Amino acid sequence: MKKNKIIIFSDGGSRGNPGPAACGAVLYNEKKEVVVRLAQYIGKATNNQAEYRALIIGLEKAQKLKVQDIICYLDSELVVKQLNREYRVKDKDLETLFVKIHNLTLGFKSVTFKHIRREKNKEADRLVNLVLDKVLKR
Repeated sequence: MKKNKIIIFSDGGSRGNPGPAACGAVLYNEKKEVVVRLAQYIGKATNNQAEYRALIIGLEKAQKLKVQDIICYLDSELVVKQLNREYRVKDKDLETLFVKIHNLTLGFKSVTFKHIRREKNKEADRLVNLVLDKVLKR
C-alpha cells in the first residue's frame, strides 16, 4: 500500500554533550494517526548528531513505506536551518549526516523541514528519554 504523505516528528539527545545519546522519531499519516514509533541508542554523540540521526531513522522508515511526500518537524533550530540551507554545516561529523539526509530526500517527491518548539515534540522526546533511562539504568 502506498502512502502519499507522512509527518515525522524527530528528536535526539545526549546526556552530556557529547555523552550517551539516543534518537527517536514518530511517523504519522495524513489523519494524524501514529504509523510507527522508532527509538534507538546511538552510543556517544553530541545533541546535534543525535538530532540528525533521529531524522535519518525517520526518513529511512518512510522510504521503506514508499511514501512520496514528507513533512519533518524538529525542535533543533540549528539542524532545521542547516537542512534548509540557511546555515552552512561546518562540523565534519554533522556534514556526513547532512549528506546522508540529503541523499535520502532524493528518493521522495517532496520533503519539508520545519522547526517547532520543544513542547510540540513531546512524543519523540519521550522516546529518546525512555531509551537513555533504560541504557543508563535510571
